Amino acid sequence: MDTILSVSNLTKRFGDFTAVDNISFELKEGEILGLLGPNGAGKTTTIHILLGITSATSGKISYFDMDFFKNRQESLQRINFASSFNTLQGKITVLENLLVFARLYDVKNPKKRIHELLEFFEMREFINKKYWDLSSGQRTRVNLVKALINSPEIILMDEPTAALDPDISDKLLNLIEDLRSSQKLSILYTSHDMAEVTRICDRVIFLDKGKIIAEDTPLGLTKRIPYAKLQLTFDADRKQVEKVLSENKFNYTFISNSVVQITAKENLIPTAIFKVSNADVWITDIEVYKPTLEDFFLQITRSEKKV
Repeated sequence: MDTILSVSNLTKRFGDFTAVDNISFELKEGEILGLLGPNGAGKTTTIHILLGITSATSGKISYFDMDFFKNRQESLQRINFASSFNTLQGKITVLENLLVFARLYDVKNPKKRIHELLEFFEMREFINKKYWDLSSGQRTRVNLVKALINSPEIILMDEPTAALDPDISDKLLNLIEDLRSSQKLSILYTSHDMAEVTRICDRVIFLDKGKIIAEDTPLGLTKRIPYAKLQLTFDADRKQVEKVLSENKFNYTFISNSVVQITAKENLIPTAIFKVSNADVWITDIEVYKPTLEDFFLQITRSEKKV
């Protein structure tokens, strides 16, 4: 796949505070790249620099093999941006707002394009409604129409589903997957929903305090956590279970008198089940929870020692 966005040694300082600290990464054609991290990690600042809203202290950005700082207008014509936190002009209608952007991007047959996108996001009935009269979820959907208005080659998405109900959120994710496969759309995607990121992202970059501290596929990152959780529901005296787990030095927590959760390396899960069942304990249900991207996220944000 061709590289269509290249970021090299990007740094942004605000006085003595470094918001983005010498980061480098690439986005390939047709790739969805997750940009994750806790609040204050530098995600939004990075996106604002990539959009030309904020200037970089140092570093290089290249879109489509063009230096962004020298070819800003040409680059911006081929990309777009979506966020649940952005607002359009409140005193004019949805249609009027979208026509402004369609003309800025020189979209052919703009009204047809707007109607098609509003139809998809189930917003056609709000076309003549003022933007400030919409709910937060409705505004988010209009912002998504704006982001797709010019059929961009790259979309920078900053938590686009944050204000959406589950049904519309699922439709958006389906649309993203369809656009990626049919049009080779590339997306830089930030979200705090790790299940969403796991579903659509090919690769993930984790930022913390402005630095890239991990980069891999979602599956690759979860494999860095060696522990899984085993939940056993049993019909026996709790003390019997407690005794066998303590004797075998398992890390466990009782959720109730008949349910225990054991944290262990994946290869020790069968051993734990065998030890408990051999202690005359009738196990009525077994559930195994493998590590998720959310577990990795929490490990990074809660630990001084980075993975």
